[in-house]
This record gives sequence, C-alpha cells and structure tokens, in this order.
Amino acid sequence: MEPVLKIDSLKKYYGKPGNQTKALDGISFQVMPGEFLGIMGSSGSGKSTLLNCIAAVISPDGGEICVKGRRIHALKGAALADYRGKEIGYLFQNFELLDNLTGQENILLPLSLHKVSEKESLRRLKKLASYLEITDALHKFPTQMSGGQKQRTAAARALILNPGIILADEPTGALDSKNAKAFMEKLEGLNQEEQAAVLMVTHDSNAASYCKRILFIRDGKIFHEIRRDVPNESREEFYHRILMVMAQLGGGSANVL
Repeated sequence: MEPVLKIDSLKKYYGKPGNQTKALDGISFQVMPGEFLGIMGSSGSGKSTLLNCIAAVISPDGGEICVKGRRIHALKGAALADYRGKEIGYLFQNFELLDNLTGQENILLPLSLHKVSEKESLRRLKKLASYLEITDALHKFPTQMSGGQKQRTAAARALILNPGIILADEPTGALDSKNAKAFMEKLEGLNQEEQAAVLMVTHDSNAASYCKRILFIRDGKIFHEIRRDVPNESREEFYHRILMVMAQLGGGSANVL
C-alpha cells in the first residue's frame, strides 16, 4: 500500500540568517490511507507550521511534500485550488464558519464552488448531518449554535468533498470537555468508516488518545513516536503513555477521559 502523504526532510525557517527560528528542521514521515495520526508538542514546536505547509497555505524552505505521488508545492493555479478543495479538508480550532450563512449553506459551499450537482450535494449533506447529529442545526446561523454544533458543522464542511486527508488544527481547543469527547468520538468513527487519513495537531492528550499513532515534535524535529498497536491496550492506557512523553516535553492535559 502506497502512502497517501509523504513528508521528506521538510524545512521551514522564520527570520533572517543569523537570527532564524527553525520551525521545521528536516522532518520526515509518511501517512497511510485511513491512518489517524496525532502531532503533539509544546507551543512553538512547529505543529501548526507543518499543517499549513501540507495545506499549501505557506511554502516550505526545503524538502518535499507529496500527496498521492504529487509534489504539492509544485502545483499552481487551478491545480493548486483543486488540491486545496478536493484532496484535503481543514478543521480549525475556531470553526471558521461564515456567520451570514446557515449551517446547511456553510456545509454545501465547497460543493457549490466545485459544481457538484444539487442531488448529489443533498445526498452527501443528509448522510453527514445524520452521522454528526447536526440535522437540527442545518437551518441555524453559527451565532445560534452551540460550540459542539459549530465544530460538527465545520467537520461536515471539511468532509463533504470526500477528501483523502483531513487536517485538524486543535479541533477541540474551543470546546468544553463534554463536547470535545463527543466530537472526538465522531471524528474517530468517520476516520474508520470513510477511511480518510486524519492528521490532528493537538496539545490535548485526551484528544490524542483517539489516534493510532502520535508524532511528538520538539524544536522543529520529531522527538518521539508512539503507536496504539499493543494488543488489547485501552484508550485510557494509551492516554497515560501519551502523558509520559508529554511530561518530557513539558506539556500535559486535563483529565476528561
């Protein structure tokens, strides 16, 4: 099986020579189809920079990012727009919903931009809304939704084009513990059912415990890696293994298991 994403010696520096911050200092890893990968590390370790490079929001200073064999930083114009719109879905901490659109209109917007038929659009909407339990939020504006409804609506928008990769940047950061747990259970379920690879940047060990593999970044480099592949290991046991590594990095998490 070929990786859906391959990162090779990725570098991103900020500042002028002699006074540079190495946000990413030669990171390499692969992500397989359907994998649920967590990216953890202390503030400023390069986690969000990594996601933004994969999303082609910023350009790396060195190395390569290949998605399904294509070098994404070589894409231009329509090919780049197509990659951003169809190949990846992006989940933000603060939802990034348009306040003047209803939940349904927010979710369907990517389909409209990519000229998907109305019949197919409504079919996808119905399926996702039912699974994410947001049918009652479809006709609400974001200001009328709870935090959990906003994040699940944002998730539906990110998934509506059936991308092969979901990039999630602190997706539970604006949620209380109850909504965070409910959202992670839904995201885990979608990962298993749709087989979309998920890359989730998080500082939250509870959210990370839903992942199957976690890369820990320190000073722009991969510091450590753990996998949840121990036979019969519970999520709580994996959570405690995560905490042990985070303690070495100087991070932690509230206990909302």
